[in-house]
Amino acid sequence: MNICKYCIVGGALLGLVACRSTAPADKPAVVVKTEPVQAWRLDMQTAYPGRIKAAADVDLSFRVAGPILRMEAEEGKFVRKGEVLAEIDPRDYALQFSATEAEYKQVKAEAERVIELYERKSVPVNDYDKAVSGLQQMTAKYHAHQNALRDTRLLAPFDGYVQKRYFEEGETVAAGLPVVSLINTQSFEVEIDIPASDYVRQQQFRSFSCEADVYPGKSFPLEIIEVKKKANLNQLYQVRLRLMPEKGYELAAGMSVNVTIGYEAEREALTEIPLSALLQQDGQSAVWVFEPETSVVARRAVKVREIRTDGCVVVDSGLAPGEIVVTAGVHKLKEGMKVELLKPVSRTNVGGLL
Repeated sequence: MNICKYCIVGGALLGLVACRSTAPADKPAVVVKTEPVQAWRLDMQTAYPGRIKAAADVDLSFRVAGPILRMEAEEGKFVRKGEVLAEIDPRDYALQFSATEAEYKQVKAEAERVIELYERKSVPVNDYDKAVSGLQQMTAKYHAHQNALRDTRLLAPFDGYVQKRYFEEGETVAAGLPVVSLINTQSFEVEIDIPASDYVRQQQFRSFSCEADVYPGKSFPLEIIEVKKKANLNQLYQVRLRLMPEKGYELAAGMSVNVTIGYEAEREALTEIPLSALLQQDGQSAVWVFEPETSVVARRAVKVREIRTDGCVVVDSGLAPGEIVVTAGVHKLKEGMKVELLKPVSRTNVGGLL
């Protein structure tokens, strides 16, 4: 009897062990990585590479044609405004003006006599009209030939450096043909290209400065000239800025600079999350929000304002600062799923060997 009793008890125990071994094990929780949602403010400043260029880089030409009598412009030479750069042989234009001047004086004297007689009512209106018309025509011819004589001299329109000269003394040039290239060094321009994300907030531009590669640590103030309204082939918008040279700093066209744009602070309440937290479902942007008390995740639709180049996403609405979002393992989750947080690796246990 005792043997049977033990057999029955032993069989029952074996049955319990067998049942336990065949029961399904609990499914392990999905391990995820999380990060808190950060409050985001508009960057107070941003920087773009740029290049210095001359504020004025012009090709100068004569308004009259003829052989060059003298060429004063030397490449690399500094010239002052009004200084003679080149001169066309004025001989023919001087003779032309001299003849026109004599004719002008004669016509003017005759017209003045007729006008005086008309005021005395001694000549008819027809003679008066002819005299006035003739004087006007002769005056225009006189000034035209006078200007032609003056235009035989090519003057510098501003202070600057001669960049290039295209003709030498003795060569004949046509009117309007470039003779000298002159660059203005009294002020410079800096050009940069900005993306559409900065173009749309240009009303918040508040300050501009640049730092030249040749003078590290020295900031030069800039003034905005214009922002082009049309994007280039790279979908960037060109910004032109004015740079005034400072004594002791030899800036020149062609130098590279780093332009910093300061912005007005953003007043909107925006948030920032890592790009890895974002997922697309049914054509809508969403994130998984983690609830610390229950370790459960819930899907939350969000409105994205901007995906930044640093790997962060600026969110317009849907999240509040301090909430926790899943940043790794987002594609393994389902609504209401319980998850387990990824444990941080100890600095003394590199590779998780212990």
